[in-house]
Amino acid sequence: MDRVLIGKKLLNLRAEKSRELVANKVGISISALQMYENGQRIPRDEIKIKLANYYKKSVQEIFFNHNTHKTCGNSNTA
Repeated sequence: MDRVLIGKKLLNLRAEKSRELVANKVGISISALQMYENGQRIPRDEIKIKLANYYKKSVQEIFFNHNTHKTCGNSNTA
């Protein structure tokens, strides 16, 4: 897992919301959220689920999709 990339994703998802608001809604400390967003720590699985639910995203989308497995040329989108 790329902590820095995950942190950037979390920052982008939070957008204009305050850290305090998001931390309270998710049930974590403000300092924990700050460490996740700064790429200092990766949340435990249960926190990943809570963050994904709050942002209405999948855990996969936030924490695992880093475009490292792109295929060249063929896109099977319909």
